[in-house]
Amino acid sequence: MATAEIKIGQVDDVQELQRTCHATVPERYVRDGEERPDGAKVCDHAQIPVVDVGELPRDDELNKLRLACEEWGFFQVVNHGIADELLDEMEKVTREFFMLPLEEKEKYPMEPGGIQGYGHAFVFSEDQKLDWSNMLALGVDPAFIRRPHLWPTNPAGFTETLERYSGEVRALCRRLLSHIAETLALAPGTFNDMFGGEAVQAVRMNFYPPCPRPELVLGLSAHSDGSAVTVLQQDASCAGLQVRRDDAWVPVHPIPHALVINLGDSLEARKQAINLHNDFNLHRVRACVCGCVQVLTNGRYKSVEHRAVTSEKQDRLSIVTFYAPAYDVELGPMPEFVTDDEPCRYRRFSHGEYSRHYVTSKLEGKKTLEFAKINNSTESELLKRTEAA
Repeated sequence: MATAEIKIGQVDDVQELQRTCHATVPERYVRDGEERPDGAKVCDHAQIPVVDVGELPRDDELNKLRLACEEWGFFQVVNHGIADELLDEMEKVTREFFMLPLEEKEKYPMEPGGIQGYGHAFVFSEDQKLDWSNMLALGVDPAFIRRPHLWPTNPAGFTETLERYSGEVRALCRRLLSHIAETLALAPGTFNDMFGGEAVQAVRMNFYPPCPRPELVLGLSAHSDGSAVTVLQQDASCAGLQVRRDDAWVPVHPIPHALVINLGDSLEARKQAINLHNDFNLHRVRACVCGCVQVLTNGRYKSVEHRAVTSEKQDRLSIVTFYAPAYDVELGPMPEFVTDDEPCRYRRFSHGEYSRHYVTSKLEGKKTLEFAKINNSTESELLKRTEAA
């Protein structure tokens, strides 16, 4: 979507708003009905699972990981191998950036409709409701997605810290993907081999200022992630992340130096690297060619909606890393998860195609995944004819 075509209206810096809005919230931030934090059920007593990475792949811990992926799509990890000191340093330089004067942060502007730089992402219209947060989003890997002029030079050490942090998080993502493959009875290297040599990694830092009417706003709209794996570092100040489970929202209470992991949309689909000389696999390829792509496991492991809420008294900071296949990797349900009882539900697509769709759509539940579903009569009939061939 060309920048010139996007009219987003007045979008104020939320930290500046917070300094001036002592009792009210601008109408553009006020949510309607059930979108409000107090408009839906919140289940305070439930907790997402906690997985000890250091104990993997021991059977009982691997089973705990499997259940977390199958039943929640979210879990916290402890003993994950990233030094506490590096986590603290990353949080420190991130907070220092958000505390800079507005004119300094505006040296790294996010263009309307853009996803890198400082500002508001996923805003595409003048009447769209806005989130009560500021963001700094940066492409990390591969090198061609980087926008060096958007990487802050202030505070000092920001780039060096982010580089070290991103390298450690990337290694953790690869390790977790190996164990997730094992929970599905796949070879440990299945996902990492499939993701290609230029797996995509990006980081988004979110700052949620206090809000005078937190019951009316969202810090971040409900959505699922377009990545394969997302790694979230949240500060220990308060629980702002909420995960949808059935008809309720479950707060994710911070554990010091733990990381929150969630499965993204891409993990429900897979590159079609199948032996065409095998009759069984050939049938599966035919079933997928006309259109199949749910997330990697054909729905066994699902990406899950989540959102962020705000506090009247406390600010909140989070650092989110998105890890996904290379853009040219072709995705579709794995043959192992396509059966007569569980047919192909999604068309085949490249990760680049899905990524372009994701970043040009506002955050709205799991609607970004709808474009891939086989959900009209023409596609369904074509699928039946292809399977019968």
